[in-house]
Amino acid sequence: MAALTRRALLDLIGAASVAAILSSAARAGTPAALRKLGLIFPPAGRGVPEEGLTMYGGRIEFLVETLGLETMTPDGYDAVIERIGPSAEKLKARGAEAVVLMGTSLSFYKGEEFNQELTRRLRESSGLPCITMSTAVIEGLRAVGAANVAVATAYNQTVNDRLRAFLAEHAFSVLKVQGLGVEAVGDIFSVTQPQLIDFAAGVVAAAPGADSVLVSCGGLITLDILAPLEQRAGVPAVSSTPHALFAGAKLLGLDARVPGYGRLLSG
Repeated sequence: MAALTRRALLDLIGAASVAAILSSAARAGTPAALRKLGLIFPPAGRGVPEEGLTMYGGRIEFLVETLGLETMTPDGYDAVIERIGPSAEKLKARGAEAVVLMGTSLSFYKGEEFNQELTRRLRESSGLPCITMSTAVIEGLRAVGAANVAVATAYNQTVNDRLRAFLAEHAFSVLKVQGLGVEAVGDIFSVTQPQLIDFAAGVVAAAPGADSVLVSCGGLITLDILAPLEQRAGVPAVSSTPHALFAGAKLLGLDARVPGYGRLLSG
């Protein structure tokens, strides 16, 4: 082998040093290593979700815009729809590399055609890869092989009926859907995780033959309930916020797996 010139040797050393620095930064989770994911939340005042920090805090910087939703009702959703496109534009301007619309009922309440229309608006406004929370949970249900679904929600009966119809559009058989009856957005934060596990497990128990459970509402804190709910109910669980964040991480091209938080997130 020919001897390396001094210049070639320095080039090799420099490249190795840069690679080592980048590798160290990535392991340390420094800002230089973070990818930027834009999140559009329906309620005003919503900050970076704690679930997101737990799942991807060392790899993703979350940029948040909000729509000012006040009630989880069709009228409430209608009032904020036109704010979605401008919010996506703001996220693009702030450096987002992909955008997730974080609101399950906001994207399913008028059916799949409207869900696709919202996705199109997001993409046209931002020019970025985009997904809605409703699409993310559909992908999650398919990934765990769901066919006959038990559904536990935060919603009233009107919104539950629309969710049932939305899931039917995707060829899922909804054996039971039951909600907590929450309408005012602020009331959702009073639901505790033990209460939610009991509630969702009860919905599954009341749906013989269910092969999966969907816990629907982006306002519910569900990351830590996934594994215990699966153990108690005996079926895989999909829930709104964790699986929307999972889908967003995949849009960024990351390995989205998060071991210890249910079958789907664990990979």
